[in-house]
Amino acid sequence: MTSAPLSGALPASHPPLPRVLVLWCPDWPVVAARQHEKLSADAPLVLTEKGLVFAASASARAEGISRGLRLREAQSRFPGLIDRAYDPALDNRAFEPVIAGIEELIPGVQLLRPGMCAVRVRGAAQYYGGEKAAALTVIDRVNEIAASDARVGVADALFTAVHAARSTVRADPRSRAGHARLVPVRESAEFLAPLSIALLEEPQIVTLLIKLGISTLGDFAQLGHTDVRTRFGELGARLHSLASGRDPQAFIARTPPLDLDVVIDFEPALDRVDQVAFSIRSRADDFIEALVRTQLVTTAIRIELDSESGEIAERVWLHPRSFTASDVVDRVRWQVQGSGLIEAGLSSGISRVRIVPETVDAIGNHETGLWGSGLEPRIHHGLSRVQSMLGHGAVLMPNVQGGRTLQSRQQLTAWGDRSVDERSVQRPWPGSLPAPLPGTVFSSRHAVHVFAHDGNLVSVDDRGHVAAAPARFATSDSRSRTLTAWAGPWPLTERWWDAESSGRSWRFQAVDDTGCAWLLVLDDGGWWAEARYD
Repeated sequence: MTSAPLSGALPASHPPLPRVLVLWCPDWPVVAARQHEKLSADAPLVLTEKGLVFAASASARAEGISRGLRLREAQSRFPGLIDRAYDPALDNRAFEPVIAGIEELIPGVQLLRPGMCAVRVRGAAQYYGGEKAAALTVIDRVNEIAASDARVGVADALFTAVHAARSTVRADPRSRAGHARLVPVRESAEFLAPLSIALLEEPQIVTLLIKLGISTLGDFAQLGHTDVRTRFGELGARLHSLASGRDPQAFIARTPPLDLDVVIDFEPALDRVDQVAFSIRSRADDFIEALVRTQLVTTAIRIELDSESGEIAERVWLHPRSFTASDVVDRVRWQVQGSGLIEAGLSSGISRVRIVPETVDAIGNHETGLWGSGLEPRIHHGLSRVQSMLGHGAVLMPNVQGGRTLQSRQQLTAWGDRSVDERSVQRPWPGSLPAPLPGTVFSSRHAVHVFAHDGNLVSVDDRGHVAAAPARFATSDSRSRTLTAWAGPWPLTERWWDAESSGRSWRFQAVDDTGCAWLLVLDDGGWWAEARYD
């Protein structure tokens, strides 16, 4: 391959490059979770995803905890560890005030990911007296909003500016100016040259380049662009441009979203449910009307309650269709339902209610059909009316989820809510009952006694051997049923690794003299009738 100049710089006659400022908030998932949980800055916090550490605070990393570590291993290294499930929605929600704060200083923000964004810096540099002054102004503003250790990089291209911001970690942490790194104009290639080729984040191409002896971005930039395109295709050509300090990615500034949130302050604080519901009724109408004016409806809202003592309780409410003003009032009322606001998790009066449209949809997708929508709207309005009178949990819908026992496969969800903890039916569930399943599953198992022909109770040993054939069973009301056929036993062992919660049971299918089939279960507590085949 032929060689090219290292810098890949544009000729001096080329017009000035559009300089880019990138803001980076290190450990943003941890910062967002810490603020949400109101934890101290030095709290040993880890965020987990699928049983693995997704992010760790600085104090947790000091104990040897890193990303990708199993949670149990992390807890064994530091027993005082605080673990929370990683919530990407929380990341985005917590970063929104940061973006809004930057937009007050410099318009045209491009969101790269939660914790990182970019802006064109030319106008801001002229206004604030230089790129350095603009960078420090952004850092001060972000630290004021998010209380994070913000870093800034400024360069000719987005890729270079991102790694300039990341390189500030190696700067003097005590110096405010050390949190901003400015790459001089047309010196992007020189800045990137000593950095690792792994920063391109394309494992297949990077692995091949390393095998060819190319370990830095500068080595890669030395190759001819045409030769790289011929060998690695368009993806390789784009990576070569990045390594040469030329970022082909277009800068796309976001359009600031409409502020559709509704905030109601109470002075003095209210401690009665009817007072809160009555006070927000008119604002709920304004909330829905504002959505309609923008041709939107909301199918999920987040309600935040602030108490007089500084506590915050929030919950996301879902709707099977779309929210009306009365639906919003009902959700607020249900969230503060109960004496002393116990169900809301608050111990004092409510000083503020904030209603946020969590999920919105085009209003045209929710319009009534030309000839109506049939029975469904009437069912919805009827159940919603009953729910508004009796409470949120008074109307429940059954759902089928994955599980090994019949009870664990049932899930009841309040009308209007979506099942969020549903276990997938498609996953393998070793030991689960095969089809056809019983038609009637008892809400609670019925205690029974199963007897052999000699009148003794039927038992099963550890190897699954039945002591005697089941001949009849008696229910708690002393009613006896003769069994004409039976099959089993099928063993079910759950949580064998946990001595306290492990359990083992044996299941039988039996038919009585009336032709009715039963599912009988034998465990440590005796015999039970769990379901009936109708």
